[in-house]
Amino acid sequence: MAEEATHHHHQPSSAAKMTEHETKTPYGGYGRRRQSVCKFIVIFLVLAGITALIVWLIYRPHKPKFRVVSAAVYELNTTASPFISTTMQFTVVTRNPNKRVSILYEQLSAFVSYKNQAITPPVILPPLFHETKSTVSMSPVLGGITVPVAAEVVNSLLMDQTYGVVGLRLVITGKLRYKTSVIKRRRRYGINVRCDLLVGLKQGFVGQLPLLGSPPCTVDV
Repeated sequence: MAEEATHHHHQPSSAAKMTEHETKTPYGGYGRRRQSVCKFIVIFLVLAGITALIVWLIYRPHKPKFRVVSAAVYELNTTASPFISTTMQFTVVTRNPNKRVSILYEQLSAFVSYKNQAITPPVILPPLFHETKSTVSMSPVLGGITVPVAAEVVNSLLMDQTYGVVGLRLVITGKLRYKTSVIKRRRRYGINVRCDLLVGLKQGFVGQLPLLGSPPCTVDV
């Protein structure tokens, strides 16, 4: 009788078994589901990041390249100091180095400076579309309007003309947008192009100017 009573005391009741089953099983299943969901999210984020990196590397745009290939002066009047009146023309070649990205230029303007001071007013240039791996040239005529400058700028320009070598800077500013067949980029980026060049220019000369130095332009986007 004692043994039977003792054995009955240690055997859990069916109610206790049901309580234990109802307590552990649902929480265990929830934990496994939550772990699976977390793994899926991590794998998805990793794959999405890798895909975005590959797309960015393939379609990452490179800055366009600019260079002045010819220059001409049709007028240069420095006799009404401190004013300068000049008319100049520059042929600029720009190249899009991208294989998959085209470039759209908007709100372009250009002017000429000497000794960091503008000697022509800004001239508005037409929009320009640059296909992939293509080269485009433009030849804006700048000036034609009297511009006020410092007296030392006029004197320095007269002295440079005496030696026959004048350093000029062509500045082109505006906006550009990168366009691809896969990624639609609506954002516009500011562009600033600075072309420093040395030209052979004597006082009173008009016509095509010899380029004594015309390195690639500095381009900031």
